[in-house]
Amino acid sequence: MNDINRQFLLAARPSGMVKESDFEYRASPVPEIGDGEVLIRTSHISLDPSMRGQMENRADYVAPLQIGDVMRAGCVGTIVASRNPDFPEGIQVGGTFGMQDYCVSDGRNVPFRVFDADIDPTTALGVLGGTGMTAYFGLLEIGEPKPGDTVVISGAAGATGSVAGQIAKIHGCTVIGMAGSDEKCAWLTDELGFDASINYKTQDIGAELDRLCPNGINIYFDNVGGEILDLCLERIAMNARVVICGGISRYNATGPIPGPKNYFNLVFRRARMEGFIVLDYADRFPEASAVMQRWIDEGKLKQQATVIDGFRELPKALIRLFEGYNTGKLMVKTS
Repeated sequence: MNDINRQFLLAARPSGMVKESDFEYRASPVPEIGDGEVLIRTSHISLDPSMRGQMENRADYVAPLQIGDVMRAGCVGTIVASRNPDFPEGIQVGGTFGMQDYCVSDGRNVPFRVFDADIDPTTALGVLGGTGMTAYFGLLEIGEPKPGDTVVISGAAGATGSVAGQIAKIHGCTVIGMAGSDEKCAWLTDELGFDASINYKTQDIGAELDRLCPNGINIYFDNVGGEILDLCLERIAMNARVVICGGISRYNATGPIPGPKNYFNLVFRRARMEGFIVLDYADRFPEASAVMQRWIDEGKLKQQATVIDGFRELPKALIRLFEGYNTGKLMVKTS
């Protein structure tokens, strides 16, 4: 065990794009544990778009971070010391342990999930972690896919979009994914089995959607918001479902953010647009994990992880997330 606990704290509220100066590195003593507690050593730390909003001084679905707080982040790690007989040393666990090496939990103050020792940490943090749960419940509970539906996914080469698209394929849908490079688009079709892909940086998105979705879009799984949301709303089919999962195009924007211009198509097409928070389904995570593990074992569900090595790279890694650096799940290996 190391004798220090490396941490990144929130140093400043970001204005526009996140900057390295918004973080403060600190080396603190490894915390002591009391009766009923465990000490968790993180091995992999997730970088997620929602982290940007938590750095601002506004209350969303979780409380905002305060200046000087440890940066909130999803992690996977191992219990390295225990005074709780239900959770002995050596167990692999996942939870919101923060941008730090060590976290103390009694299982309630910092909830965690237990993963089998043979599950790769990148899978535990990705497909079986928060982003996988987001894709699962967002698509199945809000999108309600039916065989033959046409499903369009923005941010499709990211952690959530790539899983949502594969789940749609498993349910017999035609899936079109949008991504920001030819390499990512090829990954969607050649490796993940998407029916088509659109490079939103180089192709005419509207023209491609007209060509690929001649009967309209039955489900739009939105990870980006902005102009792409408007283009898809313009092309929704009768009784379509628009799943609002994320809006990465707006997270680093400054000034007023315009709403969608084509929202009234929801009335004309008797469609539904609904947002969700995956934490509302936390009591069903074991159910989803079992289903997705079966799909992994059957070769129906794949993951690619972009793993950056080194704890000190965490601030740069979060910036890279908003620059579109990653394919699949982006995380930092702390050792």
